[in-house]
Amino acid sequence: MNHLERSLQLLDEVTVQSNRGLLRSKESIRYLQQQQQHLGSSGLGDSMFDSLQDVGMFRTGGEMDRNGSLSGSQISLNAGSTVSYSNANLREANKQLCEQFLDVLQRHTNAADVFDAIDELIESLDVTLQQMNLATKQLLPAGRQRHLHADEMWLNAERETWKLMSCLYRDRMITQKQDNEMDDLPLVHSEQTIISHLYLGNGNLREYQIVVDWLEQMALQQNESKPEHYMSRTVAWENTLHQLLEVGQTAFGSGRSVVASLDPDAPIREKRPLHDLDTEDQSRLSVQVFQEIRRGRLSEAQAKCEHCGQAWKAAVLEGWRLHHDPNYEAENTTLMRDPIEGNPRRDLWKKFAWQMAESRALDPYTKATIGSLCGHLDSMVEVLSEHTWYDMLWAYLKVQIDIRVESEIRSHCIKSYLPMPDRYWNGKLSLEQIFDALEAHKSARISFAAKDVDKVIQKYIMLDDIPELMRIVDGWLDGSDVVLLPQMLRFLTHFVMFLRQIGKTFQEDIGDRVIKRYVEYLITLGQPNLVAYYTAALPPAMELLLYSQFLETVSGTEQRKLALEQAYSFGLDVPTIAVYTVERYRVLESPTEDTTTPTASGTLTETDKLKIAALEWLTFYPDQRGELLWQTNALIRYFLARRSIEAARLTFAVVPADTIELIFTHYGSKDDIPCKEEVSIREYLCHQTYLAAIDGYAAWTQLFYNGKPKAPPAVKVTNFTERVTSEHREETYRRELAKWEAQVANMTNQTRDLLYNVLLFPEAGWLVDTDTAKPIPDEDEDWQNRTVQLENLRKLCIPEVVLLLHQLHTLTERHSENLLLADVLSSETRKLYSVFSKHKLAETLTKIAESSLTLMNNRQDPFVGEAAKK
Repeated sequence: MNHLERSLQLLDEVTVQSNRGLLRSKESIRYLQQQQQHLGSSGLGDSMFDSLQDVGMFRTGGEMDRNGSLSGSQISLNAGSTVSYSNANLREANKQLCEQFLDVLQRHTNAADVFDAIDELIESLDVTLQQMNLATKQLLPAGRQRHLHADEMWLNAERETWKLMSCLYRDRMITQKQDNEMDDLPLVHSEQTIISHLYLGNGNLREYQIVVDWLEQMALQQNESKPEHYMSRTVAWENTLHQLLEVGQTAFGSGRSVVASLDPDAPIREKRPLHDLDTEDQSRLSVQVFQEIRRGRLSEAQAKCEHCGQAWKAAVLEGWRLHHDPNYEAENTTLMRDPIEGNPRRDLWKKFAWQMAESRALDPYTKATIGSLCGHLDSMVEVLSEHTWYDMLWAYLKVQIDIRVESEIRSHCIKSYLPMPDRYWNGKLSLEQIFDALEAHKSARISFAAKDVDKVIQKYIMLDDIPELMRIVDGWLDGSDVVLLPQMLRFLTHFVMFLRQIGKTFQEDIGDRVIKRYVEYLITLGQPNLVAYYTAALPPAMELLLYSQFLETVSGTEQRKLALEQAYSFGLDVPTIAVYTVERYRVLESPTEDTTTPTASGTLTETDKLKIAALEWLTFYPDQRGELLWQTNALIRYFLARRSIEAARLTFAVVPADTIELIFTHYGSKDDIPCKEEVSIREYLCHQTYLAAIDGYAAWTQLFYNGKPKAPPAVKVTNFTERVTSEHREETYRRELAKWEAQVANMTNQTRDLLYNVLLFPEAGWLVDTDTAKPIPDEDEDWQNRTVQLENLRKLCIPEVVLLLHQLHTLTERHSENLLLADVLSSETRKLYSVFSKHKLAETLTKIAESSLTLMNNRQDPFVGEAAKK
């Protein structure tokens, strides 16, 4: 019997009994039971602690390869992937997630509901991942390996991050606030009592344990569907036993001499191997036991040991349990004693467990299993170094929890304990030191994984260092180091909104930039409710810019109306946004457009069409009709200056016919109408008059030049029939000519009146604002520009109208009416002569003089008398 066997026999046999002959604690620490409920509500499943350390085993992030070792996690964002889910389906899944997240946020607006919201977000991610997995399997050819798409990998990582946040912030916001100041614990007999007190009073240790539980549950979920293989016998080392009992009769005997005894220490003591098949089974069992420990399932690991006939190995995994004798404190009036829980010689077990973890005679996975229960980091690192960042974090945290628990027990328990090696105590690290060690790990896989987006986020959530995380996120937004996927932006946006909802302080400007980037992505989806909701979470300046950008992508009257309705429902400043959008279009210039060259009448560019269509944003609400007139007038001035009459005509047509009536209705009376609306109405009527005049002249021109009937061709009449036919054609022509002359005369009068309406526009004149006592914003740049534009348009259009009148009268031989233009131009009432340049005025007067000369040549009155003026 070696030293280890003798030491194990020192254990009290009374405490080694349970339903399966294993050490077993009957109940968990009270706090950990409460915390388990929170973990369960977040989807973390199993308890944090079966008693104490039964909590912290992470599930493996990888799978067993052919050699029995653990391969790497499939969730690393650095790993390659095969696209087995179509891009269209991914886009639709992403869109559905965005809508589901919005729905959750709208239903949980109070800070008290924040964790219910997180639970629903996690559920949404679960459903989406299940749908994606099912769709991919249906598309996957038989026998082909399932690969994760990059979006799937991120959704997995995001789901786990939300679970981590839910657990940690429940503790930080609820449990830690409920913790009262606790008195120092006196020396007691119960190790469980000591650790219960420690967990209730030490928030950092609780967070360590929460993270360990989260890591274990993650590993369990990733590997729950993977098949496992181990021998289905119930006798330990069956092949070795058979070879020892049936010497020379074994069909498949070992090629080497095997052990002569079958006690657990026989291979080490005798330095002989087991049967080759048993050696392989033993290696596989060791791997699977450690995998169960890594997944936080100690009871399942013990069950596998028992199933394989190695109950002694299952009993070894029980030695770490905390000792508690309820008979010390119970007021028991009967002679019955309550059973003792845990291991009364836990210190002895731990000392030799440490030696086992350092032994070279044991296989690495057995050492790692024992090391995870006694705080031996090197044994776990030996098998986890080539695995994942999560695996290594689990190993470090398991050790830190063990050291702090052991230190507390030895400080407050009456018992005396065997000393632990110095290396055990020197392994104590802070969480910051752990993350530094992972970033500087010798394995490139782990050190690179530490820089993954999800790992960095989880790191700073664990550290509760949100300001530093936001500074890193700000760097990601620049795109220099990390390309943020839309799904990452969605998570970061909701993370920022979560922090705001719980009142966590951080750099708000960075949070605004995160939401801004997410809104820019949502704009590509074209969903008004999504864009409006998240835009409303931004400062007013960003709201204005972003929602205006979204409106620029919306076409169609119904879609535009819906976009504004959504903006109103989420509290956006819709009037300002609509005006800003229209003004953004107004300043657009076509890349190929030459602004120095007048545009031919009737020719519209694509940019012109966009500018005109943008005015529709101001037509949906009656209280914006005044602004509609202001913007319409500005655009008409722009088109008239370019001589694009057709564009001006289409712009004018955008304004609904009841606009002026609605403005008067809105303000109640003319005296109450603001100055801006008043001058807009007058200018609008001026443009209406001018366009009507131009349209009238165009119609007259069409009739005058193209409507005149053609005279029948002269034909030689040779008989009576031809003469009758010719006379009939002549008669028809004369009737049509007379009809045309009457139409021309009538339309000439109408066109003349329309043109004179421009020259003789009421009050101050065409495009001249009337004097008003209402305040005018003289310092407003738009008003100053408008004043200049109106003056320039008068100089451009009034001479044009005068020339059109002259041409109208000249072509219809109404020369005497041309003479009236001189009096109109020279009138001091409107001072139309002031808008003419000297050259233009001289040219106009010359044309009028020609009409006077024509009258003289025709022996008519070359002057305009009072009768003609009337």
